Amino acid sequence: MKDSTKRLAVTLLPLMIGVLAFFIVVGPRALDPQNIAWLGQGDPATHYLGWAFFRQAPWTFPLGLNPTYGLELSNGLIFSDSNPLLALLFKPFAAWLPQTFQYFGIWFLACFVLQAWFAWKLVGLVTSSVTLRALGCALFLFAPPMIIRMPTHLSLAGHFLILAALYLALRPVDPRRRLAWGILLACTALIHAYFLAMVALLWLADLLARYFKARLTLRDVAIELVLLFALVSFCCWQAGYFSVNGSDAVSDGFGLYRANVLTLFSPNHWSYLLKDLPGGLGDTEGFSYLGLGLLLLAVCGLVGWLQGQTGLAQSLRRHWLVLIALAGLTVFAVSNNIAVAGANFTYPLPDKIIAIANIFRASGRMFWPVYYAFILLIIYLVVRANKPRVATVLMALALAVQVADTHSGWSLVRKQLMVAPSTQWKTPFVDPFWKNAAEHYQKVRWILPQNLSPEWMNVAAFAATHGLPTDAVYLGRMGKDQWEVADQHSRTMLASGQYDADSLYLLSDRALLQAVSTVNTETDLFTRIDGFRVLAPGWKKCRECVQVPVDQTPQQLVPEFVSGAKAQFSYGAAGKDYLARGWSDAETWGVWSSGAEAEMVMRVNDSARTLHLQATAFLAPGHMRQRVVIKLNGIEALATTLDQPEGNSLQLQLTPAIRQRITQEGLLRVQLQFADAISPEQLGVGQDRRQLAIGLKAMSIN
Repeated sequence: MKDSTKRLAVTLLPLMIGVLAFFIVVGPRALDPQNIAWLGQGDPATHYLGWAFFRQAPWTFPLGLNPTYGLELSNGLIFSDSNPLLALLFKPFAAWLPQTFQYFGIWFLACFVLQAWFAWKLVGLVTSSVTLRALGCALFLFAPPMIIRMPTHLSLAGHFLILAALYLALRPVDPRRRLAWGILLACTALIHAYFLAMVALLWLADLLARYFKARLTLRDVAIELVLLFALVSFCCWQAGYFSVNGSDAVSDGFGLYRANVLTLFSPNHWSYLLKDLPGGLGDTEGFSYLGLGLLLLAVCGLVGWLQGQTGLAQSLRRHWLVLIALAGLTVFAVSNNIAVAGANFTYPLPDKIIAIANIFRASGRMFWPVYYAFILLIIYLVVRANKPRVATVLMALALAVQVADTHSGWSLVRKQLMVAPSTQWKTPFVDPFWKNAAEHYQKVRWILPQNLSPEWMNVAAFAATHGLPTDAVYLGRMGKDQWEVADQHSRTMLASGQYDADSLYLLSDRALLQAVSTVNTETDLFTRIDGFRVLAPGWKKCRECVQVPVDQTPQQLVPEFVSGAKAQFSYGAAGKDYLARGWSDAETWGVWSSGAEAEMVMRVNDSARTLHLQATAFLAPGHMRQRVVIKLNGIEALATTLDQPEGNSLQLQLTPAIRQRITQEGLLRVQLQFADAISPEQLGVGQDRRQLAIGLKAMSIN
């Protein structure tokens, strides 16, 4: 009976350590499933909203599709990073769950407990001492790269998946290994793609290692490859990975979001004693600071290794394929844009290689398995080079230092997660109109459609509250073809003034400028409510709809350009308010046209007589001119050819005929036509596919 009690206590010990660490670092408030206050910004908001829409939506096949969160732009749960594993587990019970319900606090608790459990198993490969295993387990829990993810990338807190993979790859015996790897790979595929890449690589290394050691036959290897590849593919399919075309799932960033070579030693505000090392812009993705306690323990382990026999070389030889896998992850994490503190060294890679690497553009994350291998190596050296009592003292001191010094970082995480609880987010939708509109319309749309629109979170939260599908979303990846279809449909509606009767529309700045001249104000409500530009089709003909007093004409919603003023078109400058269509996103210098036509729209006062544009021209060898025709309210005001890239000054006169048109329409329309617009890709000077002609820098009206 005493032995049974002791075994139970030992079994529960790592789990209790994990629970204790959770309450120290995260605190209890996140565990309240109705508390969403700590999820009300950035990435956590889309993680929660993805689940909120999924729980309300009908079942689909594949199971992880989330059509109401994005409408035509929608894709799978995996791309809102809503942890498909937990979403699929909880959805069958959605009808019995509270109206507000989040499982991410439960997920964090599970992350700490499982991190402790697999750390316990890993350290158990080094020592059977309960005390040493407990101390080692705790050191794995106060790992800055895991904790720092919790307020932002919720699924990426699941570092226990890496520890589980390392344990399966390093354990000497392999009972039910195929089943264990299958469960781990399936769960990982349903949690996050980055973890899947890391775990899959360690699985392949383990598979080959056991073949070379003659523990598996070639037939066994082939069967396992086929079975587990099929299992992972099925899980990815069900999670929604394939709802976006492969080329669309790629983004830019490889080489920027890398790991600094000195990442193990750079605190990045996670130490009271050690100063931060210089670093680059994207180094935070590869943040893998060991912590002062582990760094001191590493020194002790190194001294012990130099002084005595630890058997390290023999152990490393046994796991040479795992080492190769870890080395490959390191090379990928560091990328071809190598950073050593503040210094950078770059070597070229073929475009095709870069395109493949961009599937996992935040390559710095791939260093995490190496990071945990280093922690295990440090513990191994300390345990093997010292007597148990000495090793216990060293690891206990290291743990105390680790917890105390990294408090500089994890205390800030705790502060973010321990905000005052709330079952709802503050909303700007306060006018009675919104409730009435939610009862009348079946969808809420943001036009022009885009990923991560300025008000996506407020609009999506409003839609979720009222059970309405929406395309105001924030997704990790979006299908280009899906977006182009939705964008073209929106532009057709804006040009014709004919909108889908089942949708409530909220307009972006550019959509407002396009809609203002075509909207049917006899039938459609077109006004500003609570700061949002609203277009409600058929509202004025709806008997049960509460009519909203409109004290402005559509033209009065358009921003006014004051005579004598000057507007810049650089990023964040006021010029963006007048760009209606045919323009790219603003850059630090200004904004490029995109396509054969572009338009600006604004209100001007009666004294306006001249319009002055400062522009650059897109010129390249073999394409040394840009012909430009500019019309003001349909009347040609200028036809010119730009043959120099910089210093182009375009002066347009507002003639009496043009001023009469402005008075009639209530707006100044600057319509530009580009006969020679061409893309850098067509000219062989880059991969940019935009049809460029001119770039606006500034505008003035006098």
